[in-house]
Amino acid sequence: MISFAFQKPINLIPNQRYFQAKVTIISKRSLEINRIQYSSKLTSKSPRIITMANRANDAATVMLTSGASGRISALFSLYALRSVWRLIGAFFLILTLPFRGRRRCMAAGVALESTEKGGGKEDKFSATTGKVVRVPAAMVPRKSAAAAVDKDVTARRAMAIRRVVGGNGDEDDRDTVREFSLFTSSRGDTIFTQSWTPVKVQVRGLVVILHGLNEHSAGSVVIGCYYPHSNAANRLCYVSGHGGSDGLHAYVHSLDYAVNDMKMFLTKVLAENPEVPCFCFGHSTGGAIVLKAVLDPNVRQRIAGIVLTSPAVGVQPSHPIFAVLAPVFSWLLPRFQFSAANKRGIAVSRDPEALAAKYSDPLVFTGSIRVRTGYEILRTTAYLQQNLSRLTVPLFVLHGMADSVTDPKASQKLYEEASSIDKTIKLYEGLLHDLLFEPEKEEIMESIIT
Repeated sequence: MISFAFQKPINLIPNQRYFQAKVTIISKRSLEINRIQYSSKLTSKSPRIITMANRANDAATVMLTSGASGRISALFSLYALRSVWRLIGAFFLILTLPFRGRRRCMAAGVALESTEKGGGKEDKFSATTGKVVRVPAAMVPRKSAAAAVDKDVTARRAMAIRRVVGGNGDEDDRDTVREFSLFTSSRGDTIFTQSWTPVKVQVRGLVVILHGLNEHSAGSVVIGCYYPHSNAANRLCYVSGHGGSDGLHAYVHSLDYAVNDMKMFLTKVLAENPEVPCFCFGHSTGGAIVLKAVLDPNVRQRIAGIVLTSPAVGVQPSHPIFAVLAPVFSWLLPRFQFSAANKRGIAVSRDPEALAAKYSDPLVFTGSIRVRTGYEILRTTAYLQQNLSRLTVPLFVLHGMADSVTDPKASQKLYEEASSIDKTIKLYEGLLHDLLFEPEKEEIMESIIT
């Protein structure tokens, strides 16, 4: 107990005797209470004097709680007010973001028919006559939306299967056997895979391929055609939401799912081809998936090396605010297509014919990036930036210096910080993002194979 005396201001209580105040500090764990007790009870016939005495007591109480007043001052400091103002500004900015719901076209009757042609069975879509109803995506019921996704997956898978079985007119299939297979992920999703296996030479190596975002095989077909000439068999794994795999087109709920799918696929491939050295190839986002997978010691010890073209180790959003808002909106509106986040007008190849072929492919997604997908890329690249020194697997990195999609400086950082003893990097001046669609693709493939 602490006691002290103070004098009441004479101008507040005229002709009033002095009195003493006794302060008791009561401590109960995190609670501290200041209390004033009078040593003698004040008596006065004048209500005015009693009122003024009470006011003086209140003033003394405020003086005794100077610690609390300091905290109140800190609460209304300039720094705190600026933080509140930023929060209010961010809230109003959210209200003005250009989110645009996509209108979904729903035909009155769409069916998948099977026809016998040339001794084989061919699937094709047919539509009955009727009006096309345009319904805002936000108004489509859940069951209808799920049915639309299932129908889209069926169509994409049928198209992917026809390409594998029918072959590609631009490639020579006489030296390779091109096949497809399906496997079920740990989440229950069906994952579509392709393979190219040389038939005239003995297989001396395996290459597991991971494609880039919004693609399906793209440059992977080029790899599939080249690698068999070096006695290597190729195995392409499709990410969920891409090619013939399950999922909403170009929607990636978690890139960790893709990493786990790659690990399962790698285990399956190695079991089918024991004692054959295995390499992993990843382009763009596929490169990020490969990098995160090989950080696992169980994967690292089973592969001979990795090859990365334009890996997504560093990605800059079109505006810094998107990196701040992405975690929130990836939870609130994961499937929305965020048109403002797209980097418009950015070329990925200097070959017009290659670009036309790529973007006219219905299996290539050309719409705006989905919110959750964009956030997953930012999250994964941030993780990789913090763990580059953990890489010990042999690696070969190739990147175009004029790439505006993924950062070539991040690839340079990958090369410098990786702990791998065997590591090589090639930076191509003036080349863009899709190296295997550039006019110099022959030279690039030769450098990869050799």
